[in-house]
Amino acid sequence: MKGYRIAFIRHGMTQANLDGRYIGTTDLPLCREGADQLYEKIEKYDYPSVQKVYTSPLKRCKQTISILQPNRLVAEMPELREMDFGKFENKTADELMNDPDYEQFIKGGLDNPPPDGESTRDVINRCYEALNIIISDMMYEGLTNVAVCTHGGLIMNMLAGFGVPKRKPMDYACDFGEGFEVMVTASMWQRSNAFEVIGTYPPKYEEMPDYTVEDYYTDEEDK
Repeated sequence: MKGYRIAFIRHGMTQANLDGRYIGTTDLPLCREGADQLYEKIEKYDYPSVQKVYTSPLKRCKQTISILQPNRLVAEMPELREMDFGKFENKTADELMNDPDYEQFIKGGLDNPPPDGESTRDVINRCYEALNIIISDMMYEGLTNVAVCTHGGLIMNMLAGFGVPKRKPMDYACDFGEGFEVMVTASMWQRSNAFEVIGTYPPKYEEMPDYTVEDYYTDEEDK
């Protein structure tokens, strides 16, 4: 059965990342340190080439792809944009610490958005839309090896929500310019809306955390 590989890559670092600020809709470029870090990773690791890249329309993602996967066919997708942090945008946790709205937000939950922002459920729904478009496009175009450049939170939500084996979102936290590779088949996606997480990207041959399906459902019941 034909398999389709997708590499999910987190964008490079911005000044707001260095400052510890929430940035969602703010369209910041990579900072100098962020670009330099990506060039260093190209020297250190082997980034396998891909046939096409699907990217968030924000500068930090498009610039990341221009460094890690230059001269590739690129499709911008608004569904891959970062979460909208509403009134928390461009603020640090320290600046928000005494804000009752922030105290409520950090309690977590699928339907607990920041004021004027998106909920986690909204983001997960967008993730599904993006994945469905990407996988359908791969099948239609006959593409077997692509990359998705997006944001850390989206990668964690996509892989925890649709990846197997089931793991916690934080198990899919990744460094700038890095991520995970998955394999999906037509029947797997059409029947189960799922894909198999097969390793890190770029490949480092590191084992994934020892986390079982039973652990996942136990944790969900404890929430």
